[in-house]
Amino acid sequence: MTVKALYHAHGHATGGRTGAGATDDKKIDVQLSTPKELGGDGGPGTNPEQLFSVGWSACFLGALKYVAGQEKVKIPEDATVNTTIGIGPRDDGTGFGITAVLKVHVPGMDHEQAKALVHKADIVCPYSHATKGNISKELEVV
Repeated sequence: MTVKALYHAHGHATGGRTGAGATDDKKIDVQLSTPKELGGDGGPGTNPEQLFSVGWSACFLGALKYVAGQEKVKIPEDATVNTTIGIGPRDDGTGFGITAVLKVHVPGMDHEQAKALVHKADIVCPYSHATKGNISKELEVV
């Protein structure tokens, strides 16, 4: 599969999980800390899993709005996607893996209609596509 990229984000990190990360334009410029659960000091910085959860949430909500727009359906402004990213050792013992739970809330929309749109958004969303078959993922319409 080929992709004609319309936009490129440029980021970098130093120090690994206990360091710093930024985009080249400095729109993101964060300190990184390793959570205590992963053997770190739980310092004040963020971590890759938090950044991934926010990015996937925003991307998925954008995909939901896109597929809804294709069907002439309006997604309310107070719709939310709450993504929980888990990290831990893989069963094969060779490294770490992640899990994801996306909880989608579309106030005022029929539950079945929301579920159908969420299914379509999961196909359209590039984060969902990139992780398809690679991680344990749950989608919930709440």
